[in-house]
Formats: sequence, structure tokens, C-alpha cells
Amino acid sequence: MNYDPTNPDDIEKISKEFVKLSLEQQALLLKQIQRKDGTDSTASLSSDVMPSPHEGPLPLSYGQQRLWFLDQLEPGNTAYNIDAAWRLLGKLSVLALRNSMKEMIKRHEILRTSFSIVDSQVSQVISPEIEFDLPVVDLRQLPAGERDAELGRQAHAETLRPFDLKRAGLLRARLFQLADEEHVLAITMHHIISDGWSLAIFYRELSIIYTAYTKGAPSPLKDLELRYADYALWQRRYLTGQALDDQIKYWRERLSNASSGIELPFKQARPAVQSYRGERYSVLLPADLARQLRASSQREGVTLFMLLLSAFQLLLARYSGQDEITVGSPVAGRTRVELEELIGLFLNMLVLKVDCSGDPTFREFLMRVKEVCLGAYAHQDVPFEKLVEELQPERSLSHTPLFQVLFGLHNLADDIFTLGDLQVEPRARASTTQGAKFDLTLNVGAYPDRMRLTFVYNADLLQEHTIVKLAAHYQKLLEEIIADPSRRVSTLAVLTDDERRQVLEAWNQTDA
Repeated sequence: MNYDPTNPDDIEKISKEFVKLSLEQQALLLKQIQRKDGTDSTASLSSDVMPSPHEGPLPLSYGQQRLWFLDQLEPGNTAYNIDAAWRLLGKLSVLALRNSMKEMIKRHEILRTSFSIVDSQVSQVISPEIEFDLPVVDLRQLPAGERDAELGRQAHAETLRPFDLKRAGLLRARLFQLADEEHVLAITMHHIISDGWSLAIFYRELSIIYTAYTKGAPSPLKDLELRYADYALWQRRYLTGQALDDQIKYWRERLSNASSGIELPFKQARPAVQSYRGERYSVLLPADLARQLRASSQREGVTLFMLLLSAFQLLLARYSGQDEITVGSPVAGRTRVELEELIGLFLNMLVLKVDCSGDPTFREFLMRVKEVCLGAYAHQDVPFEKLVEELQPERSLSHTPLFQVLFGLHNLADDIFTLGDLQVEPRARASTTQGAKFDLTLNVGAYPDRMRLTFVYNADLLQEHTIVKLAAHYQKLLEEIIADPSRRVSTLAVLTDDERRQVLEAWNQTDA
């Protein structure tokens, strides 16, 4: 497929077809875009990650370096704890599960890694082996009506227990037994050794090993050729030179004069130091709306992510009155096939600045967002931490640099985790409390037949009733977009029917 970014016909054609391409074809297209606009090089960034001898202090990846630095600023901060809890129904072999998790730790070096100062620089320290236990908390002696409450209390306390990055063992698990054939497995990792993609690898491989162990067979998984430290070494060694300069140039031009802040209806002034004190609010979109959103994205020739992001940025523009809206968005950061089976922190953040001015139709605005997203994908090799280092925005302990609002879309399967013959169900959080790394985060969980909106917000700045309204306004805006994407964005309503009646009728009863 030949692509010329200077040819408007090619741009229009490829825009319509991009969403229909396979991942391999999309990757090829983005490579062609890079070569055409001069941001690709056969040097540095295109080099394969290769096994390296682990001699001397091992560097951190850029992403790890940022999390280590934040931990030094506030030791014991649990905002970067990743947690999940799974209800396991059926006959569970506790021994097989414990041994399976030990095998996972043996298999992936990063799960045996700690972080310490070696020769005056922070380094990854990989332990040949570490002790791991799977404590079992038996709640069967409690009355049936009290078990779930006690489970929620203990699981929440486990989530909020800090890690010491200087000690290996940044993965821990606890098993709660509620009945003879009912358990809950609570898993907590520090983000410095894992990310969302890594969790999927962890669950998949854990299931394979557990199934083998329950049958008395060894693990069928082949040894890994690469280790996370190989990636960190590659990143430090090759993220230099012309290829990096070209990508930095793109971001410098893209983000020039960008305002990172979005003026949301904060309840009070921003504190001098970010507290990470967060709350979460979750709502399920109507099934019919979810189906229509998928269909609309295909008709418009964009990804579902681009459609949902466009609506979110328009809503933020309405709330703030700003013409330029900058949000961050996570990407997997695994642009090379050899990294796909590794557990570790590969996640990268893209900064997406969109011009909302001029009152375009929504369809026209969607094309603006699409252009921004495609450009960001083509230049995603630059780690966010390196971008901050190069652009040198004004730094503050009160918020993150470059953006303070995050948007993410996660395509999820209903069977994200299986374990032998057991019935596995995700367990809902017992508490709405969660670490807030940004002022506001919207994560959309896209399941095959439904979509869930989860808002995580800084409780020092925003109140629950504000987020509840914002979620309702976002849904209303999506409904308006689906109904007619050719309308001017200024004519798209965000007020719900009840709010509209209150404004037009209740507040206009002037007889009295």
C-alpha cells in the first residue's frame, strides 16, 4: 500500500479504510507515513530488541524511572498499585495455584526485580529467586451475611498496603475462602513491573500452568528468549540520534503553545502538592447505544477510540470554554513483535491536543481528531518521560506535566481470566476509593455487547455530583452524535431531558 501524506486524495482514501485494516496492515501504514514525512530512520528506533548480557548495573526503562522518582518523592504512595480480585467457583487446588504463581515468578525476571542505587545510579536488581507465599484467609467461620463485607474490608486493605521498591517481590496475592468451593483471589502488583497488557499475559499463562499442574504435568510454556531488562537496555542504547530528533521535532511542533490545564468546575483551589486521593464512579451505557457507537465508527471510517475521544474532548470544551483541549491517552508501547509476550512496564502516554474552534460539524471535528491520533501513533516511540525531558514544560508538584485529563479505551473479553475447570468472575470493588494520578480519567471498557464508563477523579478538586452530571452529559452527547453527525457541534445538546425541562419550564414559572 503506497501512501503519500501530501496528497489529499490519498489522505481521504486511507482515512476511510484505516479502521478496516488488520493490525499488521495498520503498522505497515504507519511505517510508510513515518518514512514519507521524514520521521523514520533505519537506525535506532527501528532496531530489534535483542538478548543482552546482563553485566553491571542494569538501567531502568524511562517509564520505570518516572515511577521510581515519584516513589522517592512520596515513599509508600499506593496510587500506582495495580489490583484485581477474582471469584473462583468450583474445586480449587490451592497447592497447584500457589505453585503456578511461583512458576510465573521464576519465568518472568521482572517479577523478581527490585530497584536500588548501585554505583550512584538507580538500577534494576534481579534476584535469582525469591520467596513467595499465597496466604489463605478462611472466612467460613463467619456468618454467611458477614463474609462479603469482611472480604471487602481485607481486600481493600491489601490494595492500600504499600510496596518497598528496594525489596524484590512487587507482586503479592492472597486467597480468601468463603465456602468449600468458593474462593476469591486478590492480586496486587506495583505498576513499575507491570501494565494492562502484562496483566493479560499473566492471567493467560497462569491458567495454562495451573491446568497442567492439576493434571500432574509440567508447564508447557517455552522459555522466554527476552527479558524486560533487555528492553530497558535497548531503549537506553538506541533511543538517540536522528530518529529520536525527528520524532521530538514532531511533538515540539504539535505541542507548541499547548495549554495542559482544562478548567473544570473544581470545588476548591489546587493543593500545592498532589495528594492522589481519588474516587471512582462507574456507569453502564445502554446496550443499544453501545451497538450504535460501534456501527457509527465503522461508517465514519474511524476507530471506536477516535469517536469516543472526539465526544469527550467536545464535552471538555463545553465545560471549560477552551478552544484547545489537551488530554493524555495510554498506548501499549509494544511496537515490536518480540515484546508481545513479556511482562513489564511498556505502557506509554500520548499527548493529544485538538483544536475545537470554528464550530465545525461533528463529522469535520472527528476528522481533526483522527488526524491528531494518526500522527501521535506514528510518533509513539518517544517515551512520555523523554518527551517531558525534551520539551521542559513548567513543572509542579500539584499536577502531571503536559496534561491533567486522561482518556482510555480498553477492549475487553468477558472471559479475560480462566483457571482450569473453575468458573472465574471478576469481583466488583468493595470501595469507590482509588488513587487518582490525574485530575480526571475516563476509562471506557468495551465488551462485546456493552460499554462501561469508569471515571476516576481527584477528590481534592472534583465532587461526585459533578462527575455524575458529567457522565450523563457525555451519554447525552453521544446520543446526539449518533442521531446526526452532520450537525454543527454548537447545536449538539448535552443537557439531559430532566435538566432541559428544569431550565425551560421549572425555572421559567414566573406567575408567582
